[in-house]
Amino acid sequence: MTDVRTLADAIRSFPGVSRKSSIHKVVDMFPTDGFKAVVAAEGEDAAVLENGNRCVLFAADGIMQSLMEADPYLAGYYAVLVNVNDIAAMGGRPLGMVDVISVQNDDFNCDLLRGLKYGVEKFGVPLVGGHTHPDCDYNAIDISIIGSVKKEDVLLSSTARAGDDVVFVMDLDGRFPESVPNSYDSTSMKSEELVQAQMEAAAVVAERHLAHACKDMSNPGHVGTLGMMLESSEKGAVVDVRKIPIPEGVDDIHWATSYMGCGFVFSCDPKDSQEVIRIFSEVGCAGAVVGKVDDSRILKLVDGDEEAVLFDFSKDIITGVKVKK
Repeated sequence: MTDVRTLADAIRSFPGVSRKSSIHKVVDMFPTDGFKAVVAAEGEDAAVLENGNRCVLFAADGIMQSLMEADPYLAGYYAVLVNVNDIAAMGGRPLGMVDVISVQNDDFNCDLLRGLKYGVEKFGVPLVGGHTHPDCDYNAIDISIIGSVKKEDVLLSSTARAGDDVVFVMDLDGRFPESVPNSYDSTSMKSEELVQAQMEAAAVVAERHLAHACKDMSNPGHVGTLGMMLESSEKGAVVDVRKIPIPEGVDDIHWATSYMGCGFVFSCDPKDSQEVIRIFSEVGCAGAVVGKVDDSRILKLVDGDEEAVLFDFSKDIITGVKVKK
């Protein structure tokens, strides 16, 4: 197993983490103060907009140029996957998507659309409109998604509490596609029923109020995603790297710098942690309590007597976004 200092250095320098440091520069230009319908926005996986006794969840994601160039089919498929995960992480259920597609030629367009169509079928979320540029000098796919959740059931990423358990749940049954070696595909080969049930598990956790905070494990990897949660919650944590679920034979640095097809970070009252793990175990996901949230604003990795500071949020940033409390 990699020593924690080397692991921490690898996570800090990983582009999935480092490329997010400019997000606050955009967010700071468009404050949401004064807009009555906005329940939450900055620092969350999806914006939360009040609509009667329910909330609309509103998110968007674009696919990185490197994936578009390496595998347009997977780019189309992942464009759906990443958006569905964002809605699930907020405790919601997706309603529909719109897209913006920019393509250079019909062959690329065909591959991209086949992947997009497969994602729609796999996750059962309709593509209800959008815009197409059929004659660009570049290729791109961006999707926006809306979902719905009861106001009292919204799961934020900015509400972790000191004393909470850090719970990781993830599907370990997957593969690393050759075209995107830092993405762990655990969904494309599974049934529609199973992958939709995995997303539904997050909504069940939210409805039963079993977690104080949640994020889906995205480009920063499992611990990097936890870092984003702690940054927005103004908290710290100690994580025992030995407790993190990992597929057999996978290098721990590779695992820590991978996007998960199905993976969530929860901040839970210790009395509820095992129930969250049990709910996800019923849909094929491994889970574990990997650490504890505290008030230090420092994310520390430990391995027995060895320890390393991954982020000190009194001076470090991942996104730099200041959540409106």
